[in-house]
Amino acid sequence: MSNGTIVKKEKNTVWKKIKQNKFLYLLFLPVIIYYIMFHYAPMFGIIVAFKKYNIFRGVWDSPWVGLEYFRQFFGSTYFFRLLRNTLMISLYDLIFNFPAPIILALLMNELKNGFFKKTVQTVSYLPHFISIVIIASMYVSFLQPSSGVINNIIERFGGDRIYFLADSRYFWGLFTAMNIWRSVGWGTIIYLAALAGVDMELYEACIVDGGGRLRQTISITLPSISPTIIIMLIFRVGSLLSVNSESILLMYNPTIYETSDVISTFVYRRGLLEADYSYSAAVGLFQAVIGLLLISGTNWLSKRYSETSLW
Repeated sequence: MSNGTIVKKEKNTVWKKIKQNKFLYLLFLPVIIYYIMFHYAPMFGIIVAFKKYNIFRGVWDSPWVGLEYFRQFFGSTYFFRLLRNTLMISLYDLIFNFPAPIILALLMNELKNGFFKKTVQTVSYLPHFISIVIIASMYVSFLQPSSGVINNIIERFGGDRIYFLADSRYFWGLFTAMNIWRSVGWGTIIYLAALAGVDMELYEACIVDGGGRLRQTISITLPSISPTIIIMLIFRVGSLLSVNSESILLMYNPTIYETSDVISTFVYRRGLLEADYSYSAAVGLFQAVIGLLLISGTNWLSKRYSETSLW
């Protein structure tokens, strides 16, 4: 059989499968349109990073400047501060926020009282469904120096009131704590689903061998959900430079830029507030490229040392 015949046969098979599952493809069509419109089409704007963009002349007629804005950013006083803050906030998130839903899922999996378990799940899920604006406003009010709950507790135990959001030393920890509060419950869903698939006979065998709850967790539970943990870790590492700028914008102020200003917030200020589109596009492109390299490298390491990877 010739190569042309094989290719033609494969094409016929593909079209036959498409016709058989046409309604499933129609259901998937809105997703494809969404990604084309809002994720792939905007990639055209990357060219702005290499031009001195003039809103009146348009993208094509604006003069080409090459890597000029990248050189300006790398040589500016903001570069190391932005990179340090972004990496440190992401590192805090990786150390404290990433394992938090895993730990909570393991704890909830041990609960035998159904009503109490559902109550814990509901209470922990609730912050995820509240607007980030409301969450940040509540958090800021908790930290107020005059009437905040946190300072009231500190004063009750004999301490002095602290203006947390005016002291740059506290921002990394406060921001991480808010993210844990908001996302820990929602993050447990995928791990609870993974735990539901663990074979109960493995636990029974461990009990017969004299293994307690801790031994069951270490020897059975964690290895069983490790593929899920690895996949989520790859996603998290890939977004190390993509700190949630919305939350930071609602919490920070110029007095704590030293530790709160990250690449995303800098792009927002420089691009939208100061209308320096080309410079902010260059900074945003740098952030995206580093994120791509991180997720590719993490996936390669995962594939090399385990059987789990994204591709």
